[in-house]
Formats: sequence, structure tokens, C-alpha cells
Amino acid sequence: MPALVIPSPGSPARPHDTEVRTGPTWKDAPYPVVVLDARGTVVDLNPPARLLLADHHDGDGPRDVVPSWLADAHRRLTDETDITPAATPATGEIGDRFFEARPGPLADEGVMWWLVDRTGHRRAETSLRSAREQAEIRAMVSSTLLASLNVPRCAEVAAQLAAEHLADAALIVLPPVGRRHSVTHALRGGPAEHTSRQFDARDVPGLDEALQGFPPVPARWIDPGALPDWVVPEGFGGPVGSVIVTPLPGHGVSAGALILLRVGTERAFTPDEEAFARLFAARAGTALSAARLYGEQSAITTTLMRELLPPVLENLHGVDYAGRYRAASDHERIGGDFYDVHPGADASRETFVVLGDVAGKGLDAAVLTGKIRNTLHALLPLASDHQQVLTLLNGALLTSHHTRFATMVLASVKREGRRVRLRLTSAGHMPPLIVRADGRVEEAATHGTLVGALPSVTVRTAEEVLAPGETCLLYTDGITEARGGPLGDELFGERRLRQALVECAGLPGEAVVERVQMLAAQWLGGGGHDDMAVLAISAPRTAPPTGTGETPGRDT
Repeated sequence: MPALVIPSPGSPARPHDTEVRTGPTWKDAPYPVVVLDARGTVVDLNPPARLLLADHHDGDGPRDVVPSWLADAHRRLTDETDITPAATPATGEIGDRFFEARPGPLADEGVMWWLVDRTGHRRAETSLRSAREQAEIRAMVSSTLLASLNVPRCAEVAAQLAAEHLADAALIVLPPVGRRHSVTHALRGGPAEHTSRQFDARDVPGLDEALQGFPPVPARWIDPGALPDWVVPEGFGGPVGSVIVTPLPGHGVSAGALILLRVGTERAFTPDEEAFARLFAARAGTALSAARLYGEQSAITTTLMRELLPPVLENLHGVDYAGRYRAASDHERIGGDFYDVHPGADASRETFVVLGDVAGKGLDAAVLTGKIRNTLHALLPLASDHQQVLTLLNGALLTSHHTRFATMVLASVKREGRRVRLRLTSAGHMPPLIVRADGRVEEAATHGTLVGALPSVTVRTAEEVLAPGETCLLYTDGITEARGGPLGDELFGERRLRQALVECAGLPGEAVVERVQMLAAQWLGGGGHDDMAVLAISAPRTAPPTGTGETPGRDT
């Protein structure tokens, strides 16, 4: 009895066929398979391969011609002596699909190419690579943009980064100041340039809306040919082919607009690129808004601080004045110590001098310092009566919301001949020290109560006279209470201050305050300290110049 032949899925349906197969073959594979001989001619195809090549063949050519990338790979492979399935696969496109071709040898010296569709894998890799690149760009953009708090510099960096990573050219258009806009543009690989222009934002589709913070219009809605000339930077490499206009979101208000240009020879912006451009614009807008806010606050701070900084002192009406101030924190310029010198209308009038110390330090103390200085300035018409000035200032502080108090020394100064006459009043403050020409250091006989703490102020005024070369030193407790020394816990103290002043006998006031500040700083070392202020009033050694209204013959 003849053996029963059961056709396999890959065998002929009729048993009398010349070729009998006992199992599935390459022709039954779900992948396209192409068999090429040594010359690269198609020998056989399985049905998926035949369908694939038929769908994507050239209408004028045969239906079984393999793509050029596969033909090249086959030619390289057949030139080698060893043809094994482990050889490096070839890759390329057939139609809109991406394939990986893996070779396998045949007995008749042909090569069987298995085509694996890797389109989905390739798209996933491309998307992942793009996402990683965009994440790296976003991180780099954020750190680079936020590194500068200067608006022009921030706009310059934003334009350069956008031209480098997003387009062939980029423009940053800031909100108008008056009728003019600040425009920063950059070409890929080139520097950024700033211009100031007057234009109608409605001439650029979407720009007027972007400057007002509205969402961007799609790039496909913008006609590149309708752009005004100022939008296209000089040196742009051809006609504009695609445009993106997107807002730069700020802190509640628009920080400007970003315009991206791509030349016509390049592909148009894709939806993913538009979305990434909006993410870039969000970070650039945040950086620009932060820079603008910092600039505004810095300008306000500078303006306000100008009135709080101690004045520059010089010779007034024949009397030398010198001062030094050091805030408690080295990064601050103002604090709770202060001094002011208000010159009289002429040499016959007294100059009003004040040095004070507000309880506390830092910005809160500086605010009260400013209020005291302004109040004293308003009380200048009464400056000759120290008691009245302090009483009125005390009342002003008691009725304010501040709970701090202050100590101070008032001095009325007038030159008479070669001598300088002083009236000194201490209100809860250390009495001034007088450095005599012979090296003696005397304490002015003045004392009084705090200002801003009690319902009334009680003070005693002392009168002193400075001979030529003598100095009256006013200082705050930041000098005597400077803690340092060999062990870092000892106060500088009044005894050391007096000894330093003995060594300063005969020196000009500028040298005296410099010496005192230097010794206190050396005593501190690197330790912390309170605010320190020193002011010197000196009688010059030289005679007063003629024409000052003084009488040189008196008190000589």
C-alpha cells in the first residue's frame, strides 16, 4: 500500500507536483523575502515581497526590481567570501516604510534577503531621540537664560538659542516703549544684534496678538511673502519659506514675541516643532520677565538708597569734616547708623551735624534711619535749639508705627577765626571725644535720654572749642562693641579707642576716622559686627581763606 502524503502548509496542494515539501518554507514566511543571484537579479519572491514591490514599483520599470539600497548591500555582500546570516543588516525605505534586510545564504550561491518592517521602531527611536534632545535643549535654555538678569543680554541669548536650535533666524520683539519696539535678531551661527524700530505690529500676522499675550496662530496661516522687510534680517539665506510667531509669556503680562524664520529650501515647521517653539518661548518669556522685574526693582532700590547712603563730607565754611560708615553685613550698604552734615547758609551761620544709631540693623533699621534723617532735615530752621529739635523728633517717633528707638549726638559748628566753636548734645549716646593737639583725649560733658522711647527727652548741652589741628570725634557703639581680639570674644572698648586717638594727635580728620575704622576692623578679624559709623570735626591748621566772611584776627 503506497504511503499517504499529507500536504504541509507550504507544500503543493496536489501530490503529483514535481517538488514535494514536507514543511513550511521561506515562501510561507509572513515577512517579505527576496532571493537574488550573484549578479543581483531577482530569482524568486515570496507573496509578501511580490506584493510589496508591486505596490511601490516604478510605473515604467519591471515589478520585481529591488530598491537601490538593497541592490548595493547585495553587491557588497557577494563581493565577500563569507556570506552568513550574522552579517550586518542593510536598511532603507520602500515607499513610506522603513525596512531592515537580513541576508541568508542559499545552496546555489544566491542570497535570500529577509525584509523586516522597522517603521514603527524607527519612529519610536526618532521620537525618543527628539524628546531627549528637546529636554536637553529646554534644560540648557533655562539655565542659560536665567543666568542673566539684564534685559538686553537676555534677549540676545534668547535670539541666538532660538536661531541655533529652532530655525534659520530668530527675532525677539519686546513690548513698545512709547512708539518704538526693541528688536533683537540673530542668524544661525551668528551674533545677535539690537535695533529700535517704529512699526505697526499688525503688518506681521499674529504679532500684534502675541505682544498682547494671546495664543499664537498656526504657522500654516502665515504667508511668508507678506512679511515686511524689517522682519527678515540682512544675510538671511534665501526667501522665507515658513514662519512662526508666538508670544513670550511673562508674569501676568506679555514679555514680548518670538518670530522664527526658516528658508524656503528647508521643510516647513511641523506641529511638533511649533509646540516645542511655544515651550521655548515660555522659558524665554519667564527669563525676560524676571530680568525686567529685577531691573525695575534695582532702579527703585537705587533711587531710594541714594537718600539713605551717608553723604560725602568735605570742608565747609573753613571746617574739615570726614566720615566713614560700615554696615553690619558686608553685602549691604545701609543700616541703622547714620550721620549728616547740614551747612549753614553762610560762614556766619552754624553748620548742623548729627550722628545717630537706630536700635537694630539691616533694612528695618535703615527705614527708620531714613525717617529720622528726613525729620531732622525738616527741623533745620530750629537747629540752633537742640532741646526743641530732639523733643519734636521724639514726638514724631512715638506717634509712628515703629517700636524702635534711637540714640544720637547733635553738633552745631561754627568757625571763629582759627578756632572752631562747638555745641554738643548727646541723646542717650556716647559723648564725643576731643583729640587735643598735645595728645590729650577729653570727653565732652554732655548726656541725655533716648529718642523715641520716653514721653520726653532730657539732655545737657556742652560747649567746646577746637584749636587748629584738634578734632572732635563722634562715633557709634559699633566701634567700641566690636568683638574680637586674640580669642575672638573681647570688646574693642573705649580704652583702646582713646589710646588710638592719642596716637592720632595732630592728624587731619580724614586720617583719624581711617585709623579708627582700620583698628576696629583688625580687632574684629572675620567675625560679625554691628553697624559702625565715625565722624570727625576738625579745625584746620591753616588760616581761613580770605573772602569767607570770617575775622582772622579773632581768637588767634
